[in-house]
Amino acid sequence: MQTTTLSDFRKNIKHYIDNVIENFETLIINRGKDSGIVVMSLEEYNALQSTQHELASNANKQRLDSAIKKIEDGNTFEKELID
Repeated sequence: MQTTTLSDFRKNIKHYIDNVIENFETLIINRGKDSGIVVMSLEEYNALQSTQHELASNANKQRLDSAIKKIEDGNTFEKELID
């Protein structure tokens, strides 16, 4: 995560935007005490929205937690794909 001021962002906007897109770097533009904005790539934003949707219901959250626990416990299996 990078942080910059609004005036520095204006001077180097191409550099900052390229860095956000190419490196999935989140940029915070500070506008004073407890004020600012976040700049992120569209791909990162879409991933966050997808995660938020998946965790929005307790049923989805429980299914994901259960799947993670099975993987951590080594309780997995492989299947051959049908051609």
